[in-house]
Amino acid sequence: MKYIRRQITDTLIKCSQTFPATLLIGPRQVGKSTALETIFPTLPYVTFDDPLLLNLAKQDAGLFSQNNPTPVILDEVQYAAELFPFIKIICDKKKENGLFLLTGSQQFHLVKNVTESLAGRVAILEMQGLSLREIFDIDFHRHFVPTKDYVDARQNSIVKYDHLWQIIHRGSYPALQNLDVDWEIFYRSYVSTYIERDISDLLRVKDKGKFLNFLIAMAARTGQMLNYSNVSDEVGISVETVRNWTSLLETSGIIYILEPYAPSALRRAIRTPKLFFRDTGLVCYLTKWMTPEVLAVGAQNGNIFETFVISEILKSFSNEGKGYRDHVFYYRGKDKIRKHPDGTSDSIESEIDFIIEENGILHPVEIKMSAAPDASMASAFDVLDGVVDKKRGMGAIICLYDKVVYLRDNLLALPIELL
Repeated sequence: MKYIRRQITDTLIKCSQTFPATLLIGPRQVGKSTALETIFPTLPYVTFDDPLLLNLAKQDAGLFSQNNPTPVILDEVQYAAELFPFIKIICDKKKENGLFLLTGSQQFHLVKNVTESLAGRVAILEMQGLSLREIFDIDFHRHFVPTKDYVDARQNSIVKYDHLWQIIHRGSYPALQNLDVDWEIFYRSYVSTYIERDISDLLRVKDKGKFLNFLIAMAARTGQMLNYSNVSDEVGISVETVRNWTSLLETSGIIYILEPYAPSALRRAIRTPKLFFRDTGLVCYLTKWMTPEVLAVGAQNGNIFETFVISEILKSFSNEGKGYRDHVFYYRGKDKIRKHPDGTSDSIESEIDFIIEENGILHPVEIKMSAAPDASMASAFDVLDGVVDKKRGMGAIICLYDKVVYLRDNLLALPIELL
């Protein structure tokens, strides 16, 4: 299968030229090692999935370093934490950039070791599955934010996203771009080989059946507020266990926890986070949506569409090397005031699917499957006007309409092709 050029390529090259070490993190099978081997074809490649190499690195890290001189690619480096002190020594001694290109799929321990051992010496980048821009070979590399400047630039490279529900259902793992790869076999193998092995072994899970039930229960909640107690009751595990397993899923890149936007000015904001899976194909497999046709009209289609759109937005940030964790939120609460003809008023519950904060400006985003966007869909956006130390910027309704339309002077309807 032809290699699909990854949008993170330019960011990776720049980091390798400006840092002694570059760490590429992300879940298994998203193409981390393939990208590094393709972008840096002359560098030796070592994977710690190889038990012999792993054993040498753990038993005699110094000898391993001698046998694998820099520059070098080290794959799944979280298994060989013993190497980090040697990597630090080599970086400090040589004082060169591009010495180490590292990958890791278990961020929980990996980032902790990196921050303790390689602070100031390593650039940390995130890779997820293929984005729509990558699948359709779109040469546009800016992160999504619904400003006029972004929209004007993005419209110069528009490609119609045909067969969208097939893409959502099939998922974003590069191997699945080969249509000869059986979808069900791939995900069944992925769950048993990678998720159950890497994550449940890390947690020392004794009952693999309960862990699988936990995965299924979480997948059924993608795009929803995460109630740990409900998951606990459904799976039959403690709330503390749910929290621990959730944390490992997030740090392994399987899910993303979207925090609520709850500044002091919004006194009636709900403070419960929302859960999103990073890959919609995995959600479909776990929740038994077996065909894109059934998914498109199914009861969970709205949540899965929202999951897909938010995943695409986050990829646009990480592929450009931008952090997003402290800049994206959602809002739900009763800060919106409804006035009645008799002069009375009351509070009503409202929600904003996604909020991007950039340069002190809040950009609210609503995600709708509708092909007929209407300004009323964004009625909750004015809640943000109550945040006195921030300014509300251009908002957007991301939808299935086929062109960009101004619904108000500060509200755009954007087709999904604008992501």
